[in-house]
Amino acid sequence: MPLLTLLTGAALLGAPPAAPAQATDTACQVLEPRNVPIHGRKSPLDSLTFSVAARAVKLCYGRPSSRGRVMLGGKDVPYGKLWRTGANEPTIFFTPVALTVAGIKVAPGAYSLYTVPTATDWEIIVNRSVKQWGEESNYTSEVKAQEVGRAKVKSERVVKPVETFTIRSEGAGSGATLVLEWEKTRVRIPIKPA
Repeated sequence: MPLLTLLTGAALLGAPPAAPAQATDTACQVLEPRNVPIHGRKSPLDSLTFSVAARAVKLCYGRPSSRGRVMLGGKDVPYGKLWRTGANEPTIFFTPVALTVAGIKVAPGAYSLYTVPTATDWEIIVNRSVKQWGEESNYTSEVKAQEVGRAKVKSERVVKPVETFTIRSEGAGSGATLVLEWEKTRVRIPIKPA
């Protein structure tokens, strides 16, 4: 009751109303917690938050490691084939503002990010569907029908191999650049306000 009295008193004194809560839930989702529990995963769930037009955009992804295997261009992530851009759940981003992802116009909301890697460039795919398990065989015709768009970006070679798949951001004016790195490959995806 004392808290209620305090709040009522503040309202009577003309205190400004509290800001409305953010409508979009940006917590990283765990789709199959019984089959693939979050603790003990070989490819841990990770996230990053970056700024576009002074607003926070959140990205969630699984971080597979090479562990002595050739991943990009190998049997697990073959060139020219659809990839969930991580492990387990699909890579998902939440944006409160309209943006472009590699030139693809995206309205505020939640989206999955898939790619088709090759040795020289990667096709970036933005999709409205975020509830399917990330495994590529779950990219059904129904999921494909929810694609927002596709675009290509160049890949770069890096000298020092990156053992664990990493997505980081670099500031770029009012936008950002997502930098995807794994093994000896780096890909830059420009993110700009729409």
